[in-house]
Amino acid sequence: MQFFRESMLELIIQTSTNLPPDVRQAMAWALKTEKPATQAGQALAIVGQNIDMTQEGEGPICQDTGMLTFEIKTPVGVNQLAIKKQIHEAIAEATKRGKLRPNSVDSITGKNSGNNLGPGTPILHFEQWEEPDIEVRLILKGGGCENTNAQYSVPCMLDHLGRADRDLDGVRKCVLHAVWKAQGQGCAPGAVGVCIGSDRAGGYHHAKLQLFRTLDDVNPDPTLAKLEQQIMDEANKLGVGTMGFGGNVSLIGCKIAAANRLPASFFVSVAYDCWAYRRLGELLDLPFGIAVEPLLDGRRHGVQVDRP
Repeated sequence: MQFFRESMLELIIQTSTNLPPDVRQAMAWALKTEKPATQAGQALAIVGQNIDMTQEGEGPICQDTGMLTFEIKTPVGVNQLAIKKQIHEAIAEATKRGKLRPNSVDSITGKNSGNNLGPGTPILHFEQWEEPDIEVRLILKGGGCENTNAQYSVPCMLDHLGRADRDLDGVRKCVLHAVWKAQGQGCAPGAVGVCIGSDRAGGYHHAKLQLFRTLDDVNPDPTLAKLEQQIMDEANKLGVGTMGFGGNVSLIGCKIAAANRLPASFFVSVAYDCWAYRRLGELLDLPFGIAVEPLLDGRRHGVQVDRP
C-alpha cells in the first residue's frame, strides 16, 4: 500500500498545482478572445501568468485549495478501508508540504483541523467495477465557486428570464440564471456541470460528476450536446466576464447529464467551477504502480503503468 499512498500524494500535488491540458487550452482561447485593454482582459492575463507560475514552481494554483472529492472504482475484493487510510495519509502529507491549504473546519467550534481531515472531509465515493485496475479521480473545488452552486425546482420564475418550465428550454434558463448570479463571486470564467432530474442530493452529485468530463468532449446524447453548445453561446453573451469585470468569456465549459426523477419533482442542479478548474485522475494496476499519464475524465487512454 506504500506505492498507493505515494501515487495518491502525487495525484493531490499535481491536481493542486497543475491545470489539466484541456483547461489550459480553454484558458488560452479565452485570452485570445478577450480584448487585452479591458479590465477583463487584464485580469485574464494575470490569471494566465498565475497558471504558468504555479506549474513551474509547483505551488497551489489558488490559495483556496478546495474540498477534496475522490471518485474511486475498485475491483471486487479490494480493501476499501485500506485505500481510505492511505488517501488520508497522503492528504495530511500534502498539507504539511504546503500543497494544500488547511481547509477542514469544525462547523460547531470553528476550529481548523490543520491537516484537511475531519468529519466529512475528504469526500470519498467508492464504486466496484469488473475491471482489474483501480481508478481514482480527484476534483478540488474551492469555496467561492461552491457558494455559487444552484438548484432549481421547476416550474419557477427567474429574474429577467421569466418562467422556467419542465422542459429543455426551462433547463437552459436555469443554467443561464446560475451563471449570471455567480458573477465574479464564482471566479469566472467558469465551467458548469448540470444534472436534469434526480432528487436534491443526487442532483448535486451527478452535476459535480459532469465536471470530470473534458471540456472538448461531445455529449453522446445529441439533444444534450445541442443544449450544451446553446448554453455556451448564450452564456458568453451575458457580459459577466473574467472575475465579473465584463467581457466576452464568462463560461469555458457546460456539461449536462439527465437522471430519472420522481413524478412530483423536477430539479435542475448546477455545479459551478471556477477558472482554477482542478481535476485529474490515475489508473493503477495491481500490485500498485504509478500511472505515467493522468486520466482527465476517468476513461482509459492507453495508460502505461510503472511497476515497483
